[in-house]
This record gives sequence, structure tokens and C-alpha cells, in this order.
Amino acid sequence: MSSRTKASKERTGLYPISTVSELTGINSVTLRAWERRYGLVRPQRTEKGHRLYTAGDVDHIRQILRLVEEGVPISRVREALRLEEQSAAAPAPEDMDAWRSYLERMVEAVSRFDEAGLEATYNDAMSLYPVDVVTRRLLLPLLQTLGTRWLSAEGSIAEEHFFGVYMRNKLGARFHHRGQRNRGPRLIVACMPGEYHEIGLLLFALAAHDRGFRLILLGADLPLDELPLVVERTQADGIVLSSSVKPQPGTLDRDLPALVSAAGVPVFIGGKTADEQRVSIEDAGAIAVGAELALGLRQINDIIQHGRGR
Repeated sequence: MSSRTKASKERTGLYPISTVSELTGINSVTLRAWERRYGLVRPQRTEKGHRLYTAGDVDHIRQILRLVEEGVPISRVREALRLEEQSAAAPAPEDMDAWRSYLERMVEAVSRFDEAGLEATYNDAMSLYPVDVVTRRLLLPLLQTLGTRWLSAEGSIAEEHFFGVYMRNKLGARFHHRGQRNRGPRLIVACMPGEYHEIGLLLFALAAHDRGFRLILLGADLPLDELPLVVERTQADGIVLSSSVKPQPGTLDRDLPALVSAAGVPVFIGGKTADEQRVSIEDAGAIAVGAELALGLRQINDIIQHGRGR
């Protein structure tokens, strides 16, 4: 937590919406939507109408986030909270229909190379759900659909490239508008050698950025021996590597252990490779976090904070 945030809490015991967004990883637009549409949060108001949240409100928002991450539709969160059946609450048919509709709209927009249509659908989903939920329920299925379209000759590689450029632009916009406010751990984020598909990396970066992490994004196919120097120059707290393809010979048994030894910070591996090569990754001294964004980000944060002695 930044010194400004601490001072604000000590003076008033209340948090402005920007601080709540930083503490919970939920953007201000979503917090306001949860309040207006579903009455899930009821902050106090200043004389000028600015929202102020108590520590209890922050805890409540985290409960809402946990339920949404478990698959509870936002329209049923109040019921789930009241009945204390968070883990048992199943997605309602209307919620499944909503995600299916989002997916169909985005596939249609990508197939027509329609950035405005893609933007409208993405913003609609993001106004109600956290970025990692949108990623899991919409963007990852979209990637699978685009891949299927390409294999069946219904789509094209150009569609995947179009979507990749769109996501890269979204990340750049987030960095520009919010980067200075982030106070979380600093992460070096890159694709492992031989990995040329950046979209998985970009989706992780969006989720991490929304949760307050500070990112140094290095992109695709990065030689591992380049990273210790980057750590030294940036004073990064950790390295996150994305990979969905079979690692090149020598990467896991030679280059990765050398990186772990030289970097002096935790090295995390995400993506399909982390699930398929978990034993080899752990033998190298790195940490496999898999493809689940929310759980992976929590694990990364917990390990870094523990290493700091906090």
C-alpha cells in the first residue's frame, strides 16, 4: 500500500474509489456498475458526491470478487452471499447465454476485422466483470475459437494477428492511464525462447496490471540469458515467463536453472508448458503457476511478499 493510501486511511478511516480499485484490483467503472445495477456495494458520499468506502466495504468487494471468480453470475451474488453457498452456486442459464453472446459478437467482429465492434463487446463485459474473469470466460474461449476457425479454413492467421494487435493496444492504453498509480511488485514479463505467440502473455499482463503490479513487458522469444541484466537494471521483484509450446532442447535442464541461479529473484512459468512440464520446471528451481490467472497472480504475489519478509 502506498504512503498516500496509508495516510488517507489514517486520517478518515475511509477510502476513495481510486484506492479501493488499487486494493481490490477492480476498476472504478466496474465498482460503480456493481453499485448502480445490482446494489452490491453502498459507499458513503461526500458533500460533493464522491464515493467513500469503509474497510468493511473493501472486504465485501473481495468477497464479491471471489464469488465471481468461482463462476457465480453477478446477478446472483447477493443471493449467494445471503445464503452463504458461494461454492455451491452454479452459473445460471441466462449468465451462460450472456457469455455465449459475448463470444459470438467478438468472433463476428474479428472475422470482419471490426475494431469498433470488438471494443464495444469487450467494454460491455468489462463493465460488469473483473479482467481475469473476462479473460477466463471470454478471451480464452475466443482464442480457442479462432484457432479452430484457422484449422478448419473458416478463419485465417490474419484474424489471430488482428486480435493480438488489439490486445497489445489495450494493454498500452492501460499502462498510459493507470501505470503511474500501480505500487505492486515489479515483474519482468516475457515469452520463453521459441514462443512467438504473445496473446497469452498480453492477457496475463492485463490482469496483473489491473491488480496493481508494475510490469516490464519484453515480448516474444526472449533468450533467458538476457534476463539477469534486466533484473539488475530495473530492480524487479520477479520474472514471469509464458509458454504454450514444447520448450527448445536445453531450455528447462540447462538455461532455466542458470537463470534461476543468476537472477536472484523468483522465476515463474505460466501457460500450457507450466502444466505439462511442472516437474522439470520445479527441478530447475522455478515455479510453475499454470494458466489460471487469478490463482497464479495470488501465488506470485504471496511468494514475492514472503521473500521480502512481509
